[in-house]
Amino acid sequence: MDINFEYYKIFYYTAKYKNITKAAAALGSSQPNVTRIIKLLESQLNCHLFIREPRGLSLTEAGEKLYSHVEIAYRHFVNAQEEISGQTDEERGTIELGATETALHLLLLDAMRNFKTSHPKIRIKVHNYSTPELLQFLSAGKIDFAVITTPFKTAKFYQSETLYHFREVLVGGTQYQFLCERKLNLQELQNYPLIGLGRGTATYDLYKDFFIEHDTDIELDMEVASSDLMLPLIQSNLGIGFVPEDLASPLLKKKRLVQIQLNASIPMRSIQIVSDKDRRKSAAADIFYQYLKANNYSKCTKN
Repeated sequence: MDINFEYYKIFYYTAKYKNITKAAAALGSSQPNVTRIIKLLESQLNCHLFIREPRGLSLTEAGEKLYSHVEIAYRHFVNAQEEISGQTDEERGTIELGATETALHLLLLDAMRNFKTSHPKIRIKVHNYSTPELLQFLSAGKIDFAVITTPFKTAKFYQSETLYHFREVLVGGTQYQFLCERKLNLQELQNYPLIGLGRGTATYDLYKDFFIEHDTDIELDMEVASSDLMLPLIQSNLGIGFVPEDLASPLLKKKRLVQIQLNASIPMRSIQIVSDKDRRKSAAADIFYQYLKANNYSKCTKN
């Protein structure tokens, strides 16, 4: 099947914006021309790619499938173009970075600020999702590499290295001061509202296994989609929860949180940098990848 590559470019922008007018503006084209090309592409592929809705367009199942491939291909074309046009200047390009919320706050925000100071022409696009979702993005080629939190299952094509070890602590708002009088068993936590990341996250899997190892089960009273929400909710006395010690420490010192001791040792966790060893990184991505490895090994601590 011989289809003009320009059709896929027009499809990409139409699918990206889900709006003919915006796609035409981005392409420097006209609405009738974009509509005509989309119809030609649908005719050649023998399927419908879009559904017209009152607020714009939505992708059909076939459209979603095509976009998942075209999006990756288009990004690779753009990155290759940037590399070739800027081959006399290695300090250019775009990095597609996958990062969990915890990795961002414990390590990447500082790292990116310092990196951008010394590499101002390199752009960084941050894809902020859970560890399992980012591994799917990596497998699909949607990101250059991921900086994620353990635990996670490794595949043969993953190459992972530790950047940072961290410990989590159980904390509560000031109304839970009475729980600090003695060490608690995990079973006793069922008597108090527990706040945590929900199913489908590495954090939930870690604590699910931790509780099962101690003959009990984790029961979340409040599930949050982002670890960013944990501390404000806990600080508001809505429950207790496990959070990285580095993030809780300032609030513990200000006595806005209290630390609750357990009889069981909370598992150590780490932040890992993960890449697809069979896929070549762009020049910009490789510069940042090497920067992270070189600048954060010193932060690692022994278990």
